[in-house]
Amino acid sequence: LALDEPTTNLDVENKSSLAHALSAVIKERMDESSFQLIIITHDDEFVELLRQNIQVGGTAAYYEVTREPNSEGKYVSVIAKAA
Repeated sequence: LALDEPTTNLDVENKSSLAHALSAVIKERMDESSFQLIIITHDDEFVELLRQNIQVGGTAAYYEVTREPNSEGKYVSVIAKAA
């Protein structure tokens, strides 16, 4: 499942409901080896809502992609496991 900017045009209540619903799906399916969820978002509040509702354990993890300058001054994507 891939979601691109799922909180666009959502109010706070609907954003929270979406985070809770996705958290429930993640908790239900996190032990399945074929389950993958990709959420593309710039909404830090939404990410924090997901963090608060998901206990990451076992093989489940989530990653954050950022853009940072390298030694040549060019921007590169950096993928890191989120804490």
